[in-house]
Amino acid sequence: MPPTLAAVAALPQLGLKSLTGPLPDTPVVWVAVSELEDPTPFLEGGELVLTTGMRLTPASAAGYVARLVGRGVTGLGFAVGVIHDDVPPELLAAARDQGLVLLEVPRPTPFIAIGKAVSRMLAAEWYEDVTRAFQAQRELTRAALTGPGALVTRLARLLGGWALLLDASGDVQHAEPAGARGRAAALEPELARLRRRPARGSPAASVALAVPDDHIVVQRIGLSGRPRGFLAVGTDAPLPPAAHTIVGSAVALLTLQSETPRTDRELRASLAALLLGRPANAPLVPGGPVRVVACAGGAAVLDVLESDPAGARCMALPLEEHSAVIVPDEALGTIEPLLVTTGTVGVSDPASGDLGTALRQAEEALAAAVRARRDVLHYSALPGQSVLGLLEPGLAHAFAGSLLAPLREEGLVETVRAYLAANGQGEAAARALGVHRHTLRSRMRKAAELLDRDPDDPAVRAELWIALAIASNHDERIGHRGDSQSGEPGIA
Repeated sequence: MPPTLAAVAALPQLGLKSLTGPLPDTPVVWVAVSELEDPTPFLEGGELVLTTGMRLTPASAAGYVARLVGRGVTGLGFAVGVIHDDVPPELLAAARDQGLVLLEVPRPTPFIAIGKAVSRMLAAEWYEDVTRAFQAQRELTRAALTGPGALVTRLARLLGGWALLLDASGDVQHAEPAGARGRAAALEPELARLRRRPARGSPAASVALAVPDDHIVVQRIGLSGRPRGFLAVGTDAPLPPAAHTIVGSAVALLTLQSETPRTDRELRASLAALLLGRPANAPLVPGGPVRVVACAGGAAVLDVLESDPAGARCMALPLEEHSAVIVPDEALGTIEPLLVTTGTVGVSDPASGDLGTALRQAEEALAAAVRARRDVLHYSALPGQSVLGLLEPGLAHAFAGSLLAPLREEGLVETVRAYLAANGQGEAAARALGVHRHTLRSRMRKAAELLDRDPDDPAVRAELWIALAIASNHDERIGHRGDSQSGEPGIA
């Protein structure tokens, strides 16, 4: 959500002072500068209005405030030392009487500085929303590999509400939580609307309705013609834009499962490719532990896989500068020599659930192999990885769990991981996470407070790196990641 008026006023560089008491957590959607006696025709509501009071008189103050309140502005910032040495008492009295927040803007603070500050805060929130939506899409795709029921369960938990998957006739296929099944009957009129095709054009894709204590969105599943099903979600408050994006991703995945007849092997391949963020073009995501092999070779990779029967059990994905091959762990001994004939390769550690981490490992190993001019390099052989083998597993896991526990609780593990991978370079870490550098800086300050140590200290970095490596290896063996990026702070 947008920054609150309290958050804006708390910025020390602005020096704003509330003259009407404690500041509310009312969102500021924009900053508007106006010296008009009536600026409301040019406002939408939710703005922080800034003025020097150029045309303000004692007689007009009450009416001016009434117009702003009627328009629904968030607050009024009054610059002192420009036209008026102090805030006119008539304006202050009217603001207090009518419930308008009034901020004093000191002479050294230009209005443009307030506008830029709010703009940066809005941009940071936008980056947070994009990051949250992207991570949610990945979580939904992983859930879809298990089946529609798992996807619906994950969606409801991401939204903090309930979700129903209905078939074309309106019968409930999956409900999360189970008690949400009883809501299906009340949705039938909306399903009928989504089934109807207007005289001209296509049928409606979604409907939204509000009932007491519930905001509901219902979307049809299927690209055209008769719907193949419906997805309904409900939350306590209206869905923000990022949440609508998450629901749209769920509908797209359910449509992928239902629209085109395909075998389970083909469907799993498509979903796994989405999990990696790449197009699918191979038959199957192998079951059980797998390795991801990053190959410098291009089209030759597919040729060598087709030349050996074991290649039929692998899945190849063309990436921008190389290819990634998902290989059953037990087949690596056969497939690796074949892939080496196409060029340099990097091999991940075994993975059971998080292909994204395995892909990152394989790409890091490939890059190191290219630098070292080696034909093949395993991630476990990268500098430092062998140190983990010297640690007693029980003690190592206890150490990692204790050190990372506060970071996990606040969803900051991936932030710290990216910061260490970037050697403490904030810009690079922010780009890797897809967030603004200010957001990254804020998260790292929080991480330092939680750890009670400085992440820029070399000794602390070494401890964190070891703990993260232990946790990553452990999580991959049990088939899941240790933390969810959806829990990163600052996401509204």
